[in-house]
Amino acid sequence: RSRSSPRPPFGGAPLASGQARLLPEEVGSRTGKRHVRDGVAALCVALACLLTPLALLATWATHDLADTGRYVRTVTPLASDPAVREAVAAAVGDAVVRELETRTAGDAAVAPFVRDAIDSFTRTAAFRTAWEAGNRALHDAVLHALRDDAPTAGPVTVDLAPVTTQVKQRLEADHMPYAHRIPVEHTAIPVVPAEEVAGLRQGYRALDAAAFWLPLTAAALAVTGVAVAASRRRTLTATGLGTALGGALLAAAVAAGRRLTLADLSDDVHRPAAGAVYDALTATLRTASWLLLAVGVAVALTCWLTGRPALRRRRPAPAPPITAQPPAPAANRG
Repeated sequence: RSRSSPRPPFGGAPLASGQARLLPEEVGSRTGKRHVRDGVAALCVALACLLTPLALLATWATHDLADTGRYVRTVTPLASDPAVREAVAAAVGDAVVRELETRTAGDAAVAPFVRDAIDSFTRTAAFRTAWEAGNRALHDAVLHALRDDAPTAGPVTVDLAPVTTQVKQRLEADHMPYAHRIPVEHTAIPVVPAEEVAGLRQGYRALDAAAFWLPLTAAALAVTGVAVAASRRRTLTATGLGTALGGALLAAAVAAGRRLTLADLSDDVHRPAAGAVYDALTATLRTASWLLLAVGVAVALTCWLTGRPALRRRRPAPAPPITAQPPAPAANRG
């Protein structure tokens, strides 16, 4: 008679030959360790998903806005934007008219001609040269002040002599009458007050450090969370969904920042220009946020599809043990 297979302590299928029985204490210990691993993994993945959009924001600000070449390449096409040209013509025209009215004892008859002349100038190649040179000079001056360790002795200023020189050369190349008589003077224009330089410098240094450490920390937390998880496919799916959520929140924050920036402007003439500048400066950040969303969704979807029971290769059931049948007794011969 064959010996029956041992039964598990709580019922169910018989245990295979050589399989050890698990005591209730051992089952509870393994369950507790699994819960601890899942808790640590969830914490690491949550922190990684929280730091990822912050790391992307810091990296964009440090390596995109704080680079003079990238900044100038970004804002140069804005010289051809109608809203920007209109805002520049209005601002410069008002300043010139106020100066002329002061010198001509309130004679405002020249104001329309000045505004028309400035509006025509914004449509020329000389204006595009002045726009590019002015933005480069402004960015260089502010960036030098933020990276300088010397104590601040005064406000951050921009010298307009290089800009005037380039505009003069452009007008002379276009055979503009009296262009050679344009004076080139070294005029320091303050752009950042002295009391704000120290705070901006500290913020820039913190942002520079965050751009280096936040991506590394987020990547290390994500890898650690997936490595210690009891169910790695489920944890990787959660990581993808969290990354996608972070990308969506970053895109929403960029859109909300645009609305808040334009809401602070009281002049309707400057709002379209400010919107064009904001869109140009944040174009890379918007693209990166949508890319983060797409990558997160792709990772989560891939993990979900590969984890479906219909797509997983089922293991064949083990063959039942073969027991030797006892020999039949020999028939008695009469």
